[in-house]
Amino acid sequence: METYRHVAVAVEDSPGSRKALDEAARMASLTGARLSVLHVTSIPMPPPYMGEGGVFLPDPEAMQGAALVWLKEMTEGIPDAQPHVLEGHPPEAVCAWAGENDVDLLVAGAERGRVERLLLGSFALHLARHAPCDILLARPDRG
Repeated sequence: METYRHVAVAVEDSPGSRKALDEAARMASLTGARLSVLHVTSIPMPPPYMGEGGVFLPDPEAMQGAALVWLKEMTEGIPDAQPHVLEGHPPEAVCAWAGENDVDLLVAGAERGRVERLLLGSFALHLARHAPCDILLARPDRG
């Protein structure tokens, strides 16, 4: 039986993502796999950073920097976790990165509510259809 050599986990600031991170770290430690922790920012391009109606949008470099700081804090205490901040539409960016980086197992949280799924689509469903590797969906603990 072949073991996982590269485990990646997609995270955001949610209980489901924390559960997914814990599960990905556990899987990586069981198999001796490399662990990549992914977070995606949706960055408005190209500059200038004015949205519709003259609304100021944050500087993409500042968003990337803040996301990387947050991701490093989230992975603190997880041995050998490698944080990566991606840009774009989250499910597409994660699948593309996984394909380009020889990921064997992709872990994500499964917890969007009905309204979020309607407005944003299902991240988990996109992974199930398009991920170039095995996927594992972690549900948050029911409290």
